[in-house]
Amino acid sequence: MSTALGISAVTAVLQYLFNQIYNASDLGTVSITAVAPDVAQANLGTDSGTQLQVNLFLHQVTLNAALRNIGLPVLAADGSTQLKDPPVALDLHYLLTAYASYDTGAEALLGYGVQFLIQNPVLTRAQINAAFLPQNLPSSSKNPLASNLGLAGLAQQIEMVKIIPATLGREEIAWLWTALKADYRPTFPFQASVVLIQSQNPVQSALPVLTRSVSAQANMLSPFGALTDVTPPGGQPAASLGDTVTVQGANLSGAVSVVLINSQLGIQQTIPASTTGSGSSLQFTVPNPPPPAPPAPPTDLPAGVYLLAAQVANGPDIVSTNSLPLAIAPTITIPPSSPITPDAQGDAAVTITCAPFLRPGQEVSLIIGGASAPASPFAGPTNTPSFTFSSLAAASPPSPPLPVRLRVDGIDSPIIDMTKTPPVFSGPTVQIA
Repeated sequence: MSTALGISAVTAVLQYLFNQIYNASDLGTVSITAVAPDVAQANLGTDSGTQLQVNLFLHQVTLNAALRNIGLPVLAADGSTQLKDPPVALDLHYLLTAYASYDTGAEALLGYGVQFLIQNPVLTRAQINAAFLPQNLPSSSKNPLASNLGLAGLAQQIEMVKIIPATLGREEIAWLWTALKADYRPTFPFQASVVLIQSQNPVQSALPVLTRSVSAQANMLSPFGALTDVTPPGGQPAASLGDTVTVQGANLSGAVSVVLINSQLGIQQTIPASTTGSGSSLQFTVPNPPPPAPPAPPTDLPAGVYLLAAQVANGPDIVSTNSLPLAIAPTITIPPSSPITPDAQGDAAVTITCAPFLRPGQEVSLIIGGASAPASPFAGPTNTPSFTFSSLAAASPPSPPLPVRLRVDGIDSPIIDMTKTPPVFSGPTVQIA
């Protein structure tokens, strides 16, 4: 595969080959350039004795239709670690333009160029390597990239670069030269296909397989662990820090741990798990570490939605099950002071203490009754967010207690006791004075 310099390398190889062709002809001295036509026209004849010039101009780069989907990015289970970096397949569209200061000179130049392109439909590896030999490189003053283009890997591509004549209609040619702001000269359009550019950044790669274990069974039931349901305690829709979560499934007798992944925050944590005797369920406790002393970063799991998978021992191997969503809810550990007294405009500043710590980038809001306010901006993890309400109307006498909820990334703190029939409000409340 080529590096990002693969496009420049194709142009440099073509420029080298045209130099070889025209120097072997009986036309005399021919200047070969690879610049925009307006630049080529401005520089025409500035070199002493130069009367003939051929310009190679890359006017468009498009994705190759046949190879654009040959490789797709492959990510690990965490949704962020890239395991495979596919190449980008490109077609390069060129204009070969001839300039001459005497009769029939431009036609002769164009004839040699077209003949070469038709008779050499593939840029061979030998031609590419020859173009970047030290003795064939242009001086650094003309092309400062010359010494680096040989390392682009163009000759090592799996697909060779092929030359394909192109056809541009009268309107396309007129529009193109008008956009270039240059006078039209005899031109031959062609396409170089395909250039495969691949990032050189390192990616993770799986280790080779040492042994293969293949077995057959007499039924269609899977022998591997599978998860079917995740149940937070107390009938709550989300778990809180310190809660014991029950996970239902099949073939879980060998489960040793669960993995919680939040790709949005880039978090992956493994938590020990215990199984029941039947192997149809397992339990684990959401970690609830004590708050660290500043400035140490918090180690608790942020509120949000996680993907939960169990790690099950299968002989000498540890196999991951399917993933199910699990929401971890925030909790209000110290509610706002009650009653809240808005000012004359109905504004009120409110501060709470919560768990887990809030991380920058999370969407945080506090809801009092039906009024909601976003958290004031915070640059680092915090468990004491502040909010400014602008829609609280003063009440006289004080309003009845209003439930208070903290919403983080769409997950609300629990305020309902689901163990009662019917459920009742049980969370923190405040009054508006």
